[in-house]
Amino acid sequence: MRVLVTGGNGFTGKALTIRLLKNDYKVVVLDNKEYDDTDDLRKLGAKVIIGSVTDKDLVDKIMKEIDVVQHLAAAFRETGVPENYYYQVNVDGTRILLDSAFKHGIKKFIYCSTCGVHGNVDSIPANEKSPIQPADYYQESKYEAEVIVNEYQKKQLKTVILRGTATYGPGDPGRFLMIFKKVAKGNFPMFGNGKTFYHPVFIDNLIDAHILSMEGDIGVGESYLIADENYVEIEELVFEVGKSLNIDVKIPHFPIFPLILAGHFFEKTFSPLGLKPPIFPRRVDWFRQNRAFNINKAKEELGYKPKVKLVEGLKKTADWYLRKGLLEMGK
Repeated sequence: MRVLVTGGNGFTGKALTIRLLKNDYKVVVLDNKEYDDTDDLRKLGAKVIIGSVTDKDLVDKIMKEIDVVQHLAAAFRETGVPENYYYQVNVDGTRILLDSAFKHGIKKFIYCSTCGVHGNVDSIPANEKSPIQPADYYQESKYEAEVIVNEYQKKQLKTVILRGTATYGPGDPGRFLMIFKKVAKGNFPMFGNGKTFYHPVFIDNLIDAHILSMEGDIGVGESYLIADENYVEIEELVFEVGKSLNIDVKIPHFPIFPLILAGHFFEKTFSPLGLKPPIFPRRVDWFRQNRAFNINKAKEELGYKPKVKLVEGLKKTADWYLRKGLLEMGK
């Protein structure tokens, strides 16, 4: 079976590509960027194509040889781009892929969405039927793409939507690295009371869900929240990261309102100049917006079982960061 992985050079995409190759699938990667380690995928047997999901001709050419699509490519935390860039890639790009997949009789289309479509969770834990309330243009564009996926499902294209939570693990270049770097200094400033819920998913667990979703008619026409077994308060998460590094981290607390104002100010000031703001609203949201989910639907219908628990996952992640020299302890 030949699988197209869009965004296959990214953190999650690369992990999925490697797993598919180990399971003897033939894999084509479509990504708009070439990274230093992209050749690793080629050496493992993947066919890597550099290009955009918005390129109709390229997508159509690739799709002729594909059986299953794993669509992970997305505009996420981009700098120096207009707001409509998110919609061009995340919405229009998804439509282009779906249209080509439908035309070429693809067996199954798995769309990697985000738990962010539920926004700040009102009732804990949320599930797939909880309100859709995206809080920014990234989350809005991801949900708009979900609507299009469901339109093609009604046309008899077999689709599955996976709403992953905060993904982490060896290979993560950003989200959790920032947390680990602060903890490695021994002092983690906490804005707010630290009681906000956060729901991580270890990379191997998320990839398990993507693989399970490829089987036959499993999950067709459905959306699933994919996360680890348990959610955790962000202050507790910081303490657990400290344990993974053998650090007794100190967590001083500060008011969050000034940080909210700073996030909006820096985003509006830096982004038009093509500069990465030191802080922006989505990063501030980590301190104040609840992410806590019930994953029973995925467990019951996909056979999903998150095997790697938080303590083990954080330890594996810490060891990887240390091996790569990405952490400076005590500095």
